[in-house]
Amino acid sequence: MSYQEEYKKWCENPFFDQKTKEELKQIENNQKEIEDRFYQELEFGTAGLRGVMGAGCNRMNEYTVGKATQGLANYIKKKKEEEKGVVIAYDSRNHSEEFSEIVALVLNANGIKTYRFEMIAPVPELSFAVRKLKAIAGIMITASHNPPQYNGYKVYGDDGAQITFPVDKEIMEEVKKIESYEEIQKITKEEALQKGYYHLIGEEVEKSYLEEVKKQQLNPEVIQKQADLSIVYTPLHGTGNRPVQKVLKDIGFKNVHIVKEQEEPDGNFPTVAYPNPEDKKAFTLALELAKKVKAEIVLATDPDSDRLGVFVKHKEDYIPLTGNMSALLILEYILSQKKEKNTLEEREAVIKSIVSSTMVKPMCEQYHITLFEVLTGFKYIGEKIKEFEKTKEYHFLFGYEESYGCLAGTHARDKDAVVAVMLLCEATAYYKEKGLSLWEQMLRIYETYGYYKEGIKQVTLEGIDGAEKIKQTLIELRSNPPKKIGSYEVKRIRDYQEQTSYDCETKKIEKLQLPKSNVLYYELTEEAWIAVRPSGTEPKIKYYIGVKGNSLENAEQRLKELEKEI
Repeated sequence: MSYQEEYKKWCENPFFDQKTKEELKQIENNQKEIEDRFYQELEFGTAGLRGVMGAGCNRMNEYTVGKATQGLANYIKKKKEEEKGVVIAYDSRNHSEEFSEIVALVLNANGIKTYRFEMIAPVPELSFAVRKLKAIAGIMITASHNPPQYNGYKVYGDDGAQITFPVDKEIMEEVKKIESYEEIQKITKEEALQKGYYHLIGEEVEKSYLEEVKKQQLNPEVIQKQADLSIVYTPLHGTGNRPVQKVLKDIGFKNVHIVKEQEEPDGNFPTVAYPNPEDKKAFTLALELAKKVKAEIVLATDPDSDRLGVFVKHKEDYIPLTGNMSALLILEYILSQKKEKNTLEEREAVIKSIVSSTMVKPMCEQYHITLFEVLTGFKYIGEKIKEFEKTKEYHFLFGYEESYGCLAGTHARDKDAVVAVMLLCEATAYYKEKGLSLWEQMLRIYETYGYYKEGIKQVTLEGIDGAEKIKQTLIELRSNPPKKIGSYEVKRIRDYQEQTSYDCETKKIEKLQLPKSNVLYYELTEEAWIAVRPSGTEPKIKYYIGVKGNSLENAEQRLKELEKEI
């Protein structure tokens, strides 16, 4: 069926409501917009859905959400796991609450129990709740840090981690089998309650989650000495406000300042163009407040509170930390304190994604910790934690991605900005007690392990043409592999799609053990590297860059030079 025919069907079929038809009527003379909304179905990918909200089969709306849920329901029924139920959480985005209700009732109509949060909740709390309630799956309605017009739908397995192969493929196949939106089963909330399918989750789950978070403390007595440490925090209108404030208060910090303009949940994100803590502009109001209250640390979480952005005080200024830097600060703090207290267990393991900082390698060597690398996406870290629990071969200590997300502890199986906030604030208090700022501690880490710096260049390419351009870029790179990038020779090329590692000097090809993924990774001379991959959640191609210098200034210069080559 052509996109025009699909558009006409949505406009005329009595199954679609009047509001949808009115929205589509307004674009009847805009061929480009019609094409973009109907040239494909919003793809149920390896973790669920993500897209712009609106009417059409290539948009996030009640019909596409309902169809994805019906596919998931069919999968659960095939497994005969209806009784275990599904946990549903949602963030502060527009329509998130509405979509979460639709999800619950579609599952209920299929005879599947649901446990729906009665108020907005962060990703790590959803991950925790799936395991606490022994559910078969979890669903998080969120588009993470995307712009306001987006929403999404992430699916979690019974281990609390985002679904991976083969479960993702099996669910995707069930969604693809649904040929018509009329196949979506329906039930009223009253009927669902009567049948005992629909349940609400209250504060008790959050209390249990925060108790587990607080178990990750390493030096609670230091917080008592530094209770007046000045902290600025902004939830950027998202889900972090309640749990972050609670945990900081519970562990003893008394001087926490919240950015009032960004405290309340708001899916329009009125104070920021982009609710992303990776973006320095998102910190404008927080930094204004920090200067007034002389804050030592400034923190921001994204709408679903799995990512954390940080600025730290240095003299009279504030310095931004990348996701790699904040993760490595936390990891060094955990390792040094556990070593000092003699609580490092045998076979401790750290997990990083392939595009994250390589500084972690000498750090893990220093503490005799085993390091594992996984594909980009925290679900692969979650999958590894599950593997460790089954085999008992390793004990998970810490996992991180360059994309401003990490996890300490096994209470959750996804990035947890709440525990990251707590540990960074505790670390700030600990180092202040030692006469150091967090930035001075970061400099000590560089001096110890080497001056590693990382960057990322992103190119946005929207629509059909953009998707084709992204595809062609990777094809061309495979057809004409570079021998040199800037002043660096290419030593080795890892092609995760072909699952090969090619040594450019010996011409030897080795097999990669990680799953297939459309990623090219170039190992360069002088410990530099570049990785290229299409974004899994946005219409972008991403170039990740890493260098090592002989000083911080030298590393920054090398990074700039390599960025120009991109």
